[in-house]
Amino acid sequence: MKREKVIQAQSFLKVLALLVPLLLNAYVPASASDHAAGGVHAAAVHAESAMPAADGGVLLHGTEGAANEAVAHEEEKAGDVIMHHILDSHVFAFEPFGEIHLPRLPLLFGIDISITKHVVMLWIVSVILLVVFAAVGGTYKKMTARQAPGGLANAMEALVEFIRLDVAKSNIGHGYEKHLPYLLTVFMFILLCNLLGLIPYGATATGNINVTLTLAVFTFFITQTASLKAHGLKGYLQHLTAGTHWSLWIIMIPIEVIGLFTKPFALTVRLFANMTAGHIVILSLIFISFILKSYIVAAAVSVPFSIFIYLLEIFVAFLQAFIFTMLSALFIGLATVHEGGDAEVAHH
Repeated sequence: MKREKVIQAQSFLKVLALLVPLLLNAYVPASASDHAAGGVHAAAVHAESAMPAADGGVLLHGTEGAANEAVAHEEEKAGDVIMHHILDSHVFAFEPFGEIHLPRLPLLFGIDISITKHVVMLWIVSVILLVVFAAVGGTYKKMTARQAPGGLANAMEALVEFIRLDVAKSNIGHGYEKHLPYLLTVFMFILLCNLLGLIPYGATATGNINVTLTLAVFTFFITQTASLKAHGLKGYLQHLTAGTHWSLWIIMIPIEVIGLFTKPFALTVRLFANMTAGHIVILSLIFISFILKSYIVAAAVSVPFSIFIYLLEIFVAFLQAFIFTMLSALFIGLATVHEGGDAEVAHH
């Protein structure tokens, strides 16, 4: 028993002897051989750049310039990697296994309609949603009136009921059923796009402003169509005057028209900015340790904070899907409500 304890103590001391020098040298940017090579290179640069000045002095600008250039190159390299993960591209990288070059299509009326990794992610999300809800629908068809759903069907039912009662019905009120399919679709679509962007080799399609703008345009047209159906053309035009005296129309009509477009603009920027910012923060925290070349910074800052932001991103994925859907329902409800219908909407 004592012999085993002695062996364990010796093993612990060996591990400690390996870790202590590693931590003490955490701020050393390179090994001794690298320092030696760097010293020879710096001496060569110094000798080449030591030029006599006009007043008989010596201009020693080579070493400082080389150091600044190296730092700038390192920062630019980190920034390029971050932007490579954020922006859309025609290459789907699976490092270190390789990459897939997506096909490029000819321009259509000057518009590039080539397949990109965000387009591929949209296709994947669509296929997953079709498969999941087809499976859930099949489960409900096989159930009897006395059976309760379980597993995936139960989870989907909870989400559907949440959107139906707490989002659609509470914000739109009477006639919310006709808008429920769109709200459910956009919620599930955005949620899955956000979540797939957090897995390895994935890409966040909602971090592309073209995607968020398209979703906001759908909400815009649905809102205006619902308003026209609820009030008619005359009531729709009267809504642009906000019920004010005709002398104020020159002020109110431009304000109301601008307000029609600020709502989809807010939907576009909010979703795009939140999903993009989270990934930039995570990648920036990871690259801090590489830029500073410090194990201590990696262990104390990069890894813990990256994990925290990553968990926060999972929450933000659900939150942003909910906010986009809730605001879409709210805009539809405000556009379709009649005079004196506020109480009815609040009641529902």
